[in-house]
Amino acid sequence: MERLLKFQSGSPKSLKIDQLTKDQYGRVVYNRHDLYDMLYNGVDVSNVDQVEWHEDFDKYNTALTLNHQTTPKMEPLKKYSIDVSEFDDQCQRQWFVPDEYMKMDICSYIKNKTPLDGLERVDLELELYDKYDLLDVLRVCVYLVDKMREHNVVWGVGRGSSVASYVLYLIGIHKIDSMKYDLDIKEFLK
Repeated sequence: MERLLKFQSGSPKSLKIDQLTKDQYGRVVYNRHDLYDMLYNGVDVSNVDQVEWHEDFDKYNTALTLNHQTTPKMEPLKKYSIDVSEFDDQCQRQWFVPDEYMKMDICSYIKNKTPLDGLERVDLELELYDKYDLLDVLRVCVYLVDKMREHNVVWGVGRGSSVASYVLYLIGIHKIDSMKYDLDIKEFLK
């Protein structure tokens, strides 16, 4: 790993992510010298909770407690026993949305929103979404739309080729009725 920490006089008191060292899993990796440099240069280290450090964490954490510091306690950087490709595959499958959305029967959910004259189109699109392994993406879209509505967040009326999807219209991702304008789903799912 190459050390990329650089400080210049007059620089802001925080670091951009591309200035930090990353391990093979894409995690930012700090060692004790990085922490010393950051503290010396006035960088906020309160969000650092894992460090590549081979010394006694208990001494550090005990010192924090004895000095009534509110700084989070440190833990050693977790070691992974899987290779990078397996780690990446696991991360690709992790959507960070509630289980109720990831377990929902997305096809039934969409079909229940479909008018009778749109069922054939929806069946075709859902078949394509399934073929390209994108049904989880639809579940995440439902979650995002629900959250945006819940928090009164305004989003766009539609953009690019996504407006060719009638399913995305039914979910509420965009406001363009692709059946009304005779837009071909193949423009979106090429």
